[in-house]
Amino acid sequence: MQPMSLDMIAAVVDGRLDQVPDADALVTGPLVVDSRKITLGSLFVAFAGAHVDGHDYASAAVTAGAAGVLGSRPCGAPAVLVPDVMVALAKLTRWQADRMPGVAKIGVTGSSGKTSTKDLFAQVLARAGITHATVGSQNNEIGVPLTVASCPADARFLVLEMGARGIGHLTYLTDMVPLDVAVVLNVGAAHAGEFGSKEDTAKAKGELPASLRPAGLAVLNADDPLVAAMAARTSASVLFFGRSEAAQIRATDVVVDEGGRAGFLLTTPAGQAEVRLQLLGEHHVSNALAVAAVAHHAGLAPAEIADALSSAVASTGSRMQRHDRPDGVTVIDDAYNANPDSMAAALRAVAAMRGGRRTVAVLGEMRELGPASAAEHRTVGALAAELGTDLVVAIGDGDAEHTAAGARDGGAETHLVADRQSAARLLEDLLRRGDLVVVKASLSAGLQELVKDLVTVPA
Repeated sequence: MQPMSLDMIAAVVDGRLDQVPDADALVTGPLVVDSRKITLGSLFVAFAGAHVDGHDYASAAVTAGAAGVLGSRPCGAPAVLVPDVMVALAKLTRWQADRMPGVAKIGVTGSSGKTSTKDLFAQVLARAGITHATVGSQNNEIGVPLTVASCPADARFLVLEMGARGIGHLTYLTDMVPLDVAVVLNVGAAHAGEFGSKEDTAKAKGELPASLRPAGLAVLNADDPLVAAMAARTSASVLFFGRSEAAQIRATDVVVDEGGRAGFLLTTPAGQAEVRLQLLGEHHVSNALAVAAVAHHAGLAPAEIADALSSAVASTGSRMQRHDRPDGVTVIDDAYNANPDSMAAALRAVAAMRGGRRTVAVLGEMRELGPASAAEHRTVGALAAELGTDLVVAIGDGDAEHTAAGARDGGAETHLVADRQSAARLLEDLLRRGDLVVVKASLSAGLQELVKDLVTVPA
């Protein structure tokens, strides 16, 4: 965080000092919302949640090295007090963002692929200058301020993953951090239960390019009609990416090798170069093109963009990460999140990697799909069968039964279990040497723990 005195923070957020012996004491560290992660000079942000009240940990945070607390009530520690901590956090973030004139602020949104694409950005743009990016998937009204506050003063690029749960959420985030570049990857069925329809999702995602000033750049997916149409919502310049001939940043000659990794010929206005991705799944071609578009805008040559993309690896856990067991079983961990589009992408990626091996799809439930949830789960199961998946294990006590029904009706051997523990016991009996297994579900299904069970099987 840019060094600020507690007195200055109080002025910025319209707060008042409480139990502060030295109003000039400087906050020099990051913003922290978990008292266990305090570093020297940080500012502890105390939220009063439904189950945990951060104010109860304020004194311990200061004892551990925090310079002060941002809270809504006295907490027995030096604090800046405000009526609403979230509102104050937004004001503080805007103040910080406005004082980063040399940092290009890049926002990335989409129904799927945000985190993987953000990780690609961090590695590719580093070729052009110091790049700071969202850690993990901290893409909401708390995560974005944490990322901004931890951006180093000498950074050239700040890459912000930005998520939305409804109309107005991205406008809220871009009001905090006005963007120079807005990237929209796709519009899918994720969170349909919250948005209502893909058109409503597009309306929400379109807030990102709509927020840009005329000097900004909107990077839009030419292959997704709902995203391409967002060009009409921005006064900024537009750069399209995709396989369509309408895209200035384009992929042709796409191939997927036996390891599930895609290669393609990258075409930009400055020339062409061959890309061979390390990431698993053909769906990453689109993500890579979005990154290439911004890298081209930043001045990188096609050959350097291609080399950086070809060298980039998955850096956030549980996203198509490969684990090879001593007994020859390969486990693909994609258990961090799931929606109909990303489920389909994972299943297609594993089908491309089959190479004569038996394939096993371990599928948990997808959340927040609304009235279409049952049908979407059945479609996923049917797709697994259509792709030739040999064994489908559906996990859950809700819509998992529809996943199982779709797979069973399609002719795949299918099992339905209630929880990950039951799945672990079942798979211990069913898996054979050489099997190729993919594990995918929404985060709340908890299948990351199942992955740990599967990959720690002894030789």
